[in-house]
Amino acid sequence: MSTTTAGSGPVTDLELAIGGMTCASCANRIERKLNKLDGVTASVNYATEKARVKAPEGVDPAELVAAVEAAGYTAALPRLEKPDQPAEADPTLDLRRRLIASAVPAVPVIVLAMVPALQFTYWQWLSLTLAAPVVTWGAWPFHRAALTNLRHGAATMDTLVSLGVVAAFGWSLWALFFGTAGTPGMVHPFEFTIAPSDGAADLYLEVAAGVTTFILAGRYFEARAKRRAGSALRALLELGAKEVAVLRGGAEVRIPTAELAEGEQFVVRPGEKIATDGVVEEGSSAVDASMLTGESVPVEVRGGDAVTGATVNVGGRLVVRATRVGAATQLAQMAKLVEDAQSGKADVQRLADRVSGVFVPIVIGLAVATLGFWLGSGVGTAAAFTAAVAVLIIACPCALGLATPTALLVGTGRGAQLGVLIKGPEVLESTRRVDTVVLDKTGTVTEGRMTLTGVHPAAGVDEAELLRLAGALEHASEHPIATAIARGARERTGAPAPVEDFANVEGLGVQGVVDGHAVLVGRPALLDDWCQPLPGELAAAKAAAEHRGQTAVAVAWDGSARGVLVVADTVKATSAEAIARLRRLGLTPVLLTGDNTAVARAVAEEAGIDEVIAEVLPAGKLDVIKRLQDDGKVVAMVGDGVNDAPALAQADLGLAMGTGTDAAIEAADLTLVRGDLRSAADAIGLSRRTLRTIKGNLFWAFAYNLAALPLAAAGLLNPMLAGAAMALSSAFVVANSLRLRSFTSAANRLRS
Repeated sequence: MSTTTAGSGPVTDLELAIGGMTCASCANRIERKLNKLDGVTASVNYATEKARVKAPEGVDPAELVAAVEAAGYTAALPRLEKPDQPAEADPTLDLRRRLIASAVPAVPVIVLAMVPALQFTYWQWLSLTLAAPVVTWGAWPFHRAALTNLRHGAATMDTLVSLGVVAAFGWSLWALFFGTAGTPGMVHPFEFTIAPSDGAADLYLEVAAGVTTFILAGRYFEARAKRRAGSALRALLELGAKEVAVLRGGAEVRIPTAELAEGEQFVVRPGEKIATDGVVEEGSSAVDASMLTGESVPVEVRGGDAVTGATVNVGGRLVVRATRVGAATQLAQMAKLVEDAQSGKADVQRLADRVSGVFVPIVIGLAVATLGFWLGSGVGTAAAFTAAVAVLIIACPCALGLATPTALLVGTGRGAQLGVLIKGPEVLESTRRVDTVVLDKTGTVTEGRMTLTGVHPAAGVDEAELLRLAGALEHASEHPIATAIARGARERTGAPAPVEDFANVEGLGVQGVVDGHAVLVGRPALLDDWCQPLPGELAAAKAAAEHRGQTAVAVAWDGSARGVLVVADTVKATSAEAIARLRRLGLTPVLLTGDNTAVARAVAEEAGIDEVIAEVLPAGKLDVIKRLQDDGKVVAMVGDGVNDAPALAQADLGLAMGTGTDAAIEAADLTLVRGDLRSAADAIGLSRRTLRTIKGNLFWAFAYNLAALPLAAAGLLNPMLAGAAMALSSAFVVANSLRLRSFTSAANRLRS
């Protein structure tokens, strides 16, 4: 539960777990019931069986639950997950039992009805004996839902199923006990044609048993698919460590992770999962974050580095201080984003909901009209009845109700596995129209930190010695440029030497004694103060670096300038590939930065970007997005900083790097967990494919009903075959959605 402020006052966000829904029209009915309450806006998702409700602050959840129960369903606030909480029972078990218990007797009933050669003297009474439990116990969920709907003056797809099954079984009972169908030796041929008949000898036991079995099969596989589709979210929630070794009183104490408090220190041994988000206090190691981010290469961490809960320590022993626990962790936030996306609705789903809401009463009317037409045309009661029952069965728009939710479940779940978090289903609509992608430079296209990129020793000076002395002195400084030089020197020459008489010269650089050498590192002005100017070749190297927008640092010792070190914010190794992939998606990349034009153009050239907008103040980024939109562009924005948040919110599609600030992530529509720009292409590609899948599902669901209803009304479709076709249409939609699970990151495809 959370509270936000709307224009009309504070609004409370609630989530209800809904029970008893059997079709999309059920969800539509509950939604209408909730939306009738004062100030309430609700969205009910059939696939996730949840209702997201915005209500005035202070509303009693019991009032919402009562409204749902008044519609004939159950509702409850989702229970809090506890570490020792038993797993929920598989909701498909009851359906599976009913399906098996119905299929076993239904098969001989169908075979007897379809093969006249097998119809022995009293076959019809055996069929009745076998069909009765199928029609009563097997189909009871449909009858129960239909009765509940009747009490509330409503009709759903279950009403259609129950009416069709009861009508077929009731007609058969009449024919057996009051007609001529019970006569010993009666043979009942299986025909598809419309022919005059009084119906006294016609049995529809195979229709009643077959339709029940086929629809139970459809519901069972639908329920299984919903569980499979939501498996990515469950896997996310189960990633975290169950226990943690916390340091208390100097000793390690193993406790459940849920009891770990913010600020406590805990130990992570090689092979163990990191219990929660934190900062490394002691030790160094490599951390495998592939299960969370999709990145296969372990990341090196040492003291002061941040680590994420649920990632695996694959190297040395670490002591970590917890910075975020429980619902505040990155894992929990990821799960919340995925769940929110799966619970929402895209515009195309709202259209399907409106259709399903009026579909059932129209179909019942069409079935009555079909019955009346054929009775009036004189073809006989049996033929008229067959056509009417076929209309009831074929019309069930289960596929229509599943078309969007299943694709959303699978698509957002697959995105989470790839490190792409889709904030809401409406985001999918935006990805289709985007034609321009604006990229923040620092931290998005570039690494976002200074790196040693060039070493220029003076004539006769050893490069390793230059790095060793400069790196040792800079290791004692906390300046970002000093950190870059110290890190680069450590990687190439090993651990830094000790420093004596270290001093920071404000605005100019640092000085000290390393291995008996008096060393200066900083601006050329610092060297000039000590009468150690840069010679011509070093001055030229410095000028060339600054022309490229890089930073040049002068180094001198023992009375002479010895070299120039170049540091810069380097372009990420994957940025050029990412830009190329964005172009292939039909997007025009634009580099946006507050840096000077020379720096921006150098970065753009290396990354493969043609259009550059440089020297933009933080507040000006929003104006740039607006200007592009005014020019008719549909803009996606990729950023990671607090100053990017307004632009991310203004853009038609905002993508935040997961390595960035919380403000940026909150303002964005999509979050890229890895901080790899290639994820932006993955995000847009997956979103577009999910949207295409939804539209394909809806097309086939609509086309199926539109094509099949006239055939059923014309008496050209046997009710049993209609039930099978309806189940197959739902299976097709679910199978088509599950194809999204095969979507792979282009980066992974290249590695494989």
